[in-house]
Amino acid sequence: MDGKSALNTAAQSSVQRPPRDFVGYGETPPKVVWPNGAKVAISLVINVEEGAERSPLYGDDRGEPGGEGYAVPPGFRDLRGESAFEYGTRAGFWRLLEILRRQNVHASFFISAAALEKTPEIGRALVAEGHEPVCHGYRWMPAYLLDRERERDDLRKAIAAIEQICGTRPLGYYSRGESPNTRSLVQEEGGFVYNSDTYADDLPFYVSEAGRPMLMVPYSLEINDTKFNRPVGMSEPRDLYRYLVATLDCLHREGAEYPKMMSLGIHQRLGGKPGRAAAINAFIEYAKTKGDVWFARRIDIARTWLRQFPPGQPP
Repeated sequence: MDGKSALNTAAQSSVQRPPRDFVGYGETPPKVVWPNGAKVAISLVINVEEGAERSPLYGDDRGEPGGEGYAVPPGFRDLRGESAFEYGTRAGFWRLLEILRRQNVHASFFISAAALEKTPEIGRALVAEGHEPVCHGYRWMPAYLLDRERERDDLRKAIAAIEQICGTRPLGYYSRGESPNTRSLVQEEGGFVYNSDTYADDLPFYVSEAGRPMLMVPYSLEINDTKFNRPVGMSEPRDLYRYLVATLDCLHREGAEYPKMMSLGIHQRLGGKPGRAAAINAFIEYAKTKGDVWFARRIDIARTWLRQFPPGQPP
């Protein structure tokens, strides 16, 4: 095989993985038993990305697009956009942490390690209060832009930095923009309990990777405060609150027969703003009135699933 043919074969192999599954559990999903008979397991996820985003300051060719500021041409620092990111660690994190503390609920923190290196006090604070650190790469960079070796190095560097600062290694993984290599690299690393690079279901499920089962704990880009700066999005905190309530009400009804899972994605620089944080706090208070919901870290959801539905056994 000549070099061109080998390159084409490698490219085609990359396109083919991971395979797609349009069927899933179908009409009869597994009947998981959440603690205390909860109908819905609610996963609060707070993203720590500030200081890991793209900027010419860090050698990138452009600043991070898609923020709440103004467009800046490639090659120039977006100083307004950078300051909007800084809000997340200066103020947003502490506001959200206080809400979690007051409500006595725990969250999973998707951590881009380069951000944590700039504000290690955040890592120490979240672990001290019982929250879960999850690996979100080293830089907040789409994984599909990286070749396999660069993505592997990024993964190893991220794990080491999070473990050093938080005092515990991350057991969950979530990329920014999964590549065709991501799942195999996560499996190859060997220390992760679950992967959240999927939006395909309302319950965890297994995929086969490198001949072994990998537990996927789905995340959501829909139940997510990024809708405040994405079209078609949200403009007011009450939009977020109403959508969260509608989502929980639907899953709660379905959960009477087949318990479900709900993820809420929060960003320090977005959901940490006062009005939006108030909506998140109000939703937590509303969810508690249901009486049969479980606010859970993703690692606790994963471990519950693994105990009840071990890999290799039909659910």
